Amino acid sequence: MKATTNNIPQATTKRLPLYYRFILSFAEAGQERISSKELSEAMKIDSATIRRDFSHFGALGKKGYGYDVQYLLNFFRQILDQDERMNVAIIGVGNLGSALLNYNFQKSHNMKIVVAFDTSGTPDGTFINDIPVFPPDLLEEKFAEYGAELPILTVPARSAQFMTDRLVKMGVKGILNFSPVRLNVPDNIRVHTIDLTVELQTLSYFIRNDNP
Repeated sequence: MKATTNNIPQATTKRLPLYYRFILSFAEAGQERISSKELSEAMKIDSATIRRDFSHFGALGKKGYGYDVQYLLNFFRQILDQDERMNVAIIGVGNLGSALLNYNFQKSHNMKIVVAFDTSGTPDGTFINDIPVFPPDLLEEKFAEYGAELPILTVPARSAQFMTDRLVKMGVKGILNFSPVRLNVPDNIRVHTIDLTVELQTLSYFIRNDNP
């Protein structure tokens, strides 16, 4: 039976990929079991938070034993669909889009950029890191042809909503937004916005105001 994240707090949900990554590193190191303290020290997350997160999924460990590494690995692989690949499309191949194309989730086994769209693209596909880049006019056709599911939006602010409206009409379920605008989408579409300027300004504030 597939595990579910329904009714799980959003903060916990955001930590699930991190749990998988660190548990995978323990498994690759040949460790058979871990404690919440060991995981806490590796992840720099307090052990109470880890135990609370895990409690949402039932009894994942045993008192006095800790957690079976292989069991946790299989559990989080299932819950994160690590055995099913997610095909990604890049919308906008500027500096950030190009960087993503060259990186292409090298450490992820279930996520891969398969197609990109930019005004520099050609009808036959201009290749960057073996990924075809087509002009925006071919978005609907090539997005479906390459089996893309998740679009990453890295276009300038002036084009963001227009491209979003097209993606909505295509029936996408979510968008990872790197453009510096707030997107208007129906309630059934999830948008995660990553504003690098805001993140840097927040970090800068804490660096300058943390007590020595």
